[in-house]
Amino acid sequence: MRCLLLIPAVVVVALTGCAAAPAPSSAAPRTESLRAEVVEVLPHDSAAFTQGLELSGGTLYEGTGLEGRSSVRAGPPGAQPVTKVELPSPLFGEGITVTGPSLWQLTWKNGVAIQRDARTLAEQRRVEYRGEGWGLCHQQGRDRLVMSDGSAELTFRDPREFTETGRVRVRTADGPADQLNELECVGDAVYANVWHSDRILRIDPDTGQVTAQIDASGLLTDAERRGADVLNGVAAIPGTDQFLLTGKLWPKMFRVKLVPVSP
Repeated sequence: MRCLLLIPAVVVVALTGCAAAPAPSSAAPRTESLRAEVVEVLPHDSAAFTQGLELSGGTLYEGTGLEGRSSVRAGPPGAQPVTKVELPSPLFGEGITVTGPSLWQLTWKNGVAIQRDARTLAEQRRVEYRGEGWGLCHQQGRDRLVMSDGSAELTFRDPREFTETGRVRVRTADGPADQLNELECVGDAVYANVWHSDRILRIDPDTGQVTAQIDASGLLTDAERRGADVLNGVAAIPGTDQFLLTGKLWPKMFRVKLVPVSP
């Protein structure tokens, strides 16, 4: 009789245990592996120490660095710039981005952002900020600027007053992703060139999660690399899924599409 009573009890316990089992945790977001496949090769000023690159309204804007040699320029892609403005010493130019009628230009260690007329590139005002300036882009859907400083953090700023509105720490599955440099905002994503590498990261700026790692190696020949510096120019081509890529002192600029890495 005792055995007959115990069997239902065991069944009840087993059923209860199954019902109370926690649901499996959701898997971490998958990081895509992509590579840059060249579609077209364009000329690029090999004397330009490229710090920022952006294509807007058919005009390619480029910011260059080095003290006494910094500039911002604008013109058709692959052609001589139509407009060019030099930065006076000791300013060291860094990332740029266009926000409607204005263009913002960062400086490296000078602690000022320069707001310019996007058509003439004439300086309109300077705004101070703390820390270093590296990359900059405008996330239109959120109407905010995204700024890098060489660390694993991205800073959000108001596109009109340049005031800080928030921060996010960027990470991969292996930990923080530091040395974030040139930035390009594309829809809900931010693309960041990693300094001293041929890697570009695609980042979810709301979570800081890296959603893709892009291999942009092999664009220059060995001979061209000897006279060039690092990859540092990422500009999305509006209306396409393609990008313009170049670097500091590179003799070429590349129109590329991003394709999956073959297993």
